[in-house]
Amino acid sequence: MLSRRSPSAGLGGQPRVVWAVAFACVIAFMGLGLVDPILPTLARQLQATPSQVELLFTSYILCMALAMLVTSTVSSWIGIKRTMIAGLVLIIAFSALAGASGSISQIVGFRAGWGVGNALFVATALAAIVGAARGGIGSAINLYEAAIGIGIATGPILGGVLGGISWRGPFFGASCLMVVALVATVVTLPKTERPAHRVSILAPLRALREPGLRTMSLTALCYNFGFFTLFAYTPFPLGLDAHGLGLVFFGWGIGVALTSVFVAPRLRARFGTLRTTHVVLAAIAILMLIAGVFTTSRPTLIAVVVVSGLFLGVNNALITQGVMKVSVVARPIASAGYSFVRFIGGAIAPYLAARLGEMFNPHVPFFVGAATIVLALVVLLAGNRHLGRIDAAEDGEIEVISVETTRLAAAATESSR
Repeated sequence: MLSRRSPSAGLGGQPRVVWAVAFACVIAFMGLGLVDPILPTLARQLQATPSQVELLFTSYILCMALAMLVTSTVSSWIGIKRTMIAGLVLIIAFSALAGASGSISQIVGFRAGWGVGNALFVATALAAIVGAARGGIGSAINLYEAAIGIGIATGPILGGVLGGISWRGPFFGASCLMVVALVATVVTLPKTERPAHRVSILAPLRALREPGLRTMSLTALCYNFGFFTLFAYTPFPLGLDAHGLGLVFFGWGIGVALTSVFVAPRLRARFGTLRTTHVVLAAIAILMLIAGVFTTSRPTLIAVVVVSGLFLGVNNALITQGVMKVSVVARPIASAGYSFVRFIGGAIAPYLAARLGEMFNPHVPFFVGAATIVLALVVLLAGNRHLGRIDAAEDGEIEVISVETTRLAAAATESSR
């Protein structure tokens, strides 16, 4: 179905459903950051190696990537609201079970279930915000990235506080916070009918045949490898306690949030999405190289982590927006296919980075991360001829959106009156 967007409305004046979904996104991504400050503590108290502890990220992200393939199918069968609620319920259950665990292997298993729940929620939430937000794709993506940034920023500081009490605290804290998100979603999100058209489980994979979406997905795969190397591995060479790690990654998350909302749109308007992304990826690669050279210098590594948040926020916003603009299929399907590919990189990076650090030295993971960021830039440049739609498209032009997100937008507008 075709729909014409209204002029940009910024972050204000959005329907209540958009704010409800954004709030739930904050809590969902807060759950990711909650665990980061306790990784070294888990290794010590549960007598595990860094690579074993990093499996918490690998199982979580890998299952989230695989589950992304079915999010569109599930949503087409039961509707957006029920899919989001199902995801939140799974997160609540598995995060609580992880907190009650007694071994690394148990936590790794429950984190896998947590990842499935997060996939059902996150992929559907992005489609819901894009479909319901006023002001076009730019405003919707800004709001979505702001929610992610706030969640990532506040998660580590809360995880540091709770982790300073017990390593179980962040898991139980995530479960409680997701209960709040569940209530907000149930109460605020308007009821949506079951879609008339069913989506095949193979639809996200078929969508990747499109050269533009495939290029952006492969770029994001390589980029996410570097992103999660920095996010998941750095706590070990930093050698800080839970409180210290929480503060460092709080500063990192603040940078992600601020630049994704306020800086990325301005850079995109002035230089274009692709040109800005090229420069930002090069800057991130340089920062990863600096981290690799000065891994044993705690002040330098802290500075790299915090400064990298400024560039990562810009890149996250631009790549997400690029995917939404370049896709020629319904956005929930495009989002599912893209997320499946990009999270593969995030799943491999934490465990591989820790193993490289154990096998060689703590410098190597950062050099490998820098190489994958450079590879992301190469992929993006090589597929440039397929990406003209990204910078040619304006927020006010006609856009193809799914029947389900159209209904959600209409219901949101009606409920907000």
